[in-house]
Amino acid sequence: MKAKSEKNFWLSFLGISNLVAFVAVVVVNYLATSLPIWWLSTWELSDLYPNLFVPVGMTFSIWGLIYLLVLGFVIWQLVDLFRKNSLGITKKIGIWFLLSCMANIGWIFAWHYQQVLLSVVIMLLFLLVLIVITQKVSIGQKLGNWKDKLFLQIPFSVYLWRISVATIANVSTFLVNFGWSMWWMTDVFWTIVVIIVAALLALISLWKKYDVVYALVIVWAFVGIILKRLAVDPVYAAPILWTLGICITVISWGIWWRLKDWMKN
Repeated sequence: MKAKSEKNFWLSFLGISNLVAFVAVVVVNYLATSLPIWWLSTWELSDLYPNLFVPVGMTFSIWGLIYLLVLGFVIWQLVDLFRKNSLGITKKIGIWFLLSCMANIGWIFAWHYQQVLLSVVIMLLFLLVLIVITQKVSIGQKLGNWKDKLFLQIPFSVYLWRISVATIANVSTFLVNFGWSMWWMTDVFWTIVVIIVAALLALISLWKKYDVVYALVIVWAFVGIILKRLAVDPVYAAPILWTLGICITVISWGIWWRLKDWMKN
């Protein structure tokens, strides 16, 4: 009985800690833009390391949606603690979510203090933690009722997408910052490579996990890159625009195919 009580106390403490950690993430991200930390906003720092994979500014508005969805998860995991048929959400991923919040905050400070290599390392750890979480919440599989899917699976599907794209952009920034180049690896060629990698991630998520949400937000990022390139230099970026157009078409077909498959079942 005592062991059960201690276990319940630990899970309740972890659930509340996740709420506090999430609030800290939102506050730090807000301060990173409003103060800003170390005199430059997150987006102004991005402009210091120009690369062709960066989308138009409006694309980043999805962060508002991401944090709203994650807030839903944070509240839902507390509710789940007291449900009769609890899914054990906090027990499954509570500690992992806490680590994701620490990585989020750590990345903000590394990025704003222009520690690019450290920011890449933290971002990779951040990505790894989110991959573990999505595995544990069974993305693409049936899980409880629609509330469980809305407050558990969808938030991390979108979150994982954003950090997947951010990791690619962060690595690109690292290479730009350190002057990495090969005679055959132009900035256009490199951008095309990372676009194809991102598209493959979307297709794999559709094939393996039935994750339509992940694929949709990849398309959203690609549209943002198209708008950015058209505004800056559409002639120079023509190969990139063609690649993006083809990838969007292929991913859209994959989304339609998966939705059609769902409707049949």
